[in-house]
Amino acid sequence: MKKNLYIVRCGEVALKGMNKPYFERVLLERVRKSLEVYDEVEAAWIDGLMFVRVPADIDEDEVISRCVRVFGVASVSPAVEVPKDINEIGRKAGEFMNAILKAEDIKTFKVRAKRADKNFPIESPEIARQVGGMVLKASKVLGVDVHRPDCTLNVDVRKEAAYIYRDKVKGFGGLPLGTNGKGMILMSGGIDSPVAAFMMAKRGMSIEAVHFHSYPYTSQRAQEKVEDLVKVLAGYMGTVRMHVINLLPIQEEIVKNCPEDETTLLVRRFMMRIAEKVAEKNKCMMLITGEDLGQVASQTAEALVVTDNVVSMPVMRPLIAMDKVDIMEKAREIGTYEISIQPYEDCCTVFLPKHPVTKPKLPRIEKSESALDVDALVKAAVESEEIVVIAP
Repeated sequence: MKKNLYIVRCGEVALKGMNKPYFERVLLERVRKSLEVYDEVEAAWIDGLMFVRVPADIDEDEVISRCVRVFGVASVSPAVEVPKDINEIGRKAGEFMNAILKAEDIKTFKVRAKRADKNFPIESPEIARQVGGMVLKASKVLGVDVHRPDCTLNVDVRKEAAYIYRDKVKGFGGLPLGTNGKGMILMSGGIDSPVAAFMMAKRGMSIEAVHFHSYPYTSQRAQEKVEDLVKVLAGYMGTVRMHVINLLPIQEEIVKNCPEDETTLLVRRFMMRIAEKVAEKNKCMMLITGEDLGQVASQTAEALVVTDNVVSMPVMRPLIAMDKVDIMEKAREIGTYEISIQPYEDCCTVFLPKHPVTKPKLPRIEKSESALDVDALVKAAVESEEIVVIAP
């Protein structure tokens, strides 16, 4: 069966020293898993690069799209393998460029050569010069421009063979999923929390999600919106378990018994307590939130300190110092933005105070909570849990 070749490069994985074989093994497994929808796929590390071979009838863009979504992949290049003979390399390079010319209006090119195999008798600058000359002879319509070429042709001479490729399609980089423990993201239907989950997954952390609803104040469509967001994330990180919790009884008790201006913060403290219980039950190491310092009243420095006081588990906030504009741009990049801006309410918009406290004092908040049976409310909320399994 004829197969097309793709060169997959890792980013940070290459810097892992003694642990590098472990990270490479996990990354190889992740790439293989991303391509398991196809038959007869081969993937292996050879001399620091991953070589992936996929049946030639599979769409090239689809293969590349699947590979670059794997965390740990820095770039992918469709490539052609050639014997390590300068004439064969030149001949194949000419064919390669002529195929490009049929599809694109290209006037100029340059050759960039790399001689990874130092036993190859021709050095990199001479490889580039000779291959460039043979491409000119084969195409007859191209010119050379070493500064601003329309196309750069790469020739990589390695121990096993030489490889010709044009593009390096950029991946997300980061670390292979599963190499950095597991975290529980507090997932709302907004812009921030999906981006926070993505960024932690990019650092190698497996993700589970907890979502709070206030039905019937929040609709079923609001939960479906969150499921749609998680489905997009699952395209990067595989199947995600989402733990759905009914928060309404807690909100009603807070509204009935506590000062109005503290409502949002008190609700947030309960969400953290519940999330920690769910995380512990599912062997998660830490909580993750999409909070951004100063963005809203519950995200001031004072409010975050008061919120974190109720949990012992570490809380990761990957967006904490980002501008909202940058978060929105990242949401667009990963494909969650258009879903996030759909106008369906979430539990955070229910019972909002007119003037929420922005500089809360812990003793005062704890005094307000003393009017509530905190343990019983948390226990009942955790017992209300429903689990939704969301696949890519």
